[in-house]
Amino acid sequence: MEQGSPHFPLDSFETSRSPDGAPAGGHGGVALARKTRAVAEKSAGKLFRGSRRTNSLLGVQIVASGAYVPDRIVTNAELEASYGFEPGWIEQRSGIIERRYAPEGQATSDLCVEAARRAIRAGRVDPEDIDLVIVGTFTPDYACPSTACLVQDRLGLDAPAVDVQAACSGFVYALVTAAQYVATGNSRLALVIGGDTNSRIVDPHDQRTAPLFGDGAGAVLLARGEPHQGLLCYQMGADGGGAPLLNMPCGGTRHPATVERIAAGHHFMQMDGRSVFKWAVQALVETIELVLEKSGMGAHDVALYLLHQANQRIISYAMEQLGVPASKVFVNLQHYGNTSAASIPLALDEAFREDRIQRGDTLLFSGFGGGLTWGTGLFRW
Repeated sequence: MEQGSPHFPLDSFETSRSPDGAPAGGHGGVALARKTRAVAEKSAGKLFRGSRRTNSLLGVQIVASGAYVPDRIVTNAELEASYGFEPGWIEQRSGIIERRYAPEGQATSDLCVEAARRAIRAGRVDPEDIDLVIVGTFTPDYACPSTACLVQDRLGLDAPAVDVQAACSGFVYALVTAAQYVATGNSRLALVIGGDTNSRIVDPHDQRTAPLFGDGAGAVLLARGEPHQGLLCYQMGADGGGAPLLNMPCGGTRHPATVERIAAGHHFMQMDGRSVFKWAVQALVETIELVLEKSGMGAHDVALYLLHQANQRIISYAMEQLGVPASKVFVNLQHYGNTSAASIPLALDEAFREDRIQRGDTLLFSGFGGGLTWGTGLFRW
């Protein structure tokens, strides 16, 4: 990714484009307006190009959830001993103590299938009633076919199946997408999954990135609900200008995988951790404030916050700014690390099994990650 974003002051990327991402010279009034907005946001100290757009989608409910993580537990001590990482650094910088790694031969679709089976059992539904499968993942088994199609086949479902790629925002994107079908009557029972096998895409020797990630999958079943249930307010956002902050440089059509690129490690995920951290805190605070404002609610009206489990410090800083007590924030990243699209449904399933979610509760989901993307929703259970 050669072009940087002017609202991300990164010295390592060239910035030969205008603030709207178009070649210098622009496209008339629209380009000028975008440029003016970007410059204003940069002057105000914003690290990303935000949005004020929100929507609501009621009349849908989550009828069951399920989750699955691989058996193998990889502790910080193991990584420190194997790769010479600084003792104590991982927990201090992220709050993560251990994570799960999939063994050889187990891929993202395998994790998703098991999570889906558990959701189906929990919901006591007939798989024949499932008529839509949407999988949020950025670590698919293959570039083609989609992971969703593999899941659909393994479960023997009569349903269209498609992947949604929004990195760590993938589950919220998938949930909102499926909810559109359910709310309009075009799906009676949708299977929504977030799953990633991150251990396959990180450089195991990179102390700044590898220890943060783990593998897992979570699933929910979505159906028609009461008029007051569902997404009271949600926001899906993107800022592709921040693409260089978190990417996989080769393996796509821009830079196909070659022996030389693989030898250089360009097939691994690369992340500017410091900039992503600052962006994540700011994005999380602003998008949560927005959906609360648009709903006429305060932070105290939310029964439980189920946020992307990226880093304990990101969650703590953001919640402190919002005035949300730790007792209202569900955290399990210490056991699983950052599982990307799986993190929110993993947390949701665990919270439900711990009896922390009751009928009528207002939950807040928020995912944020590569793209850059974010997705936040107030969900009435």
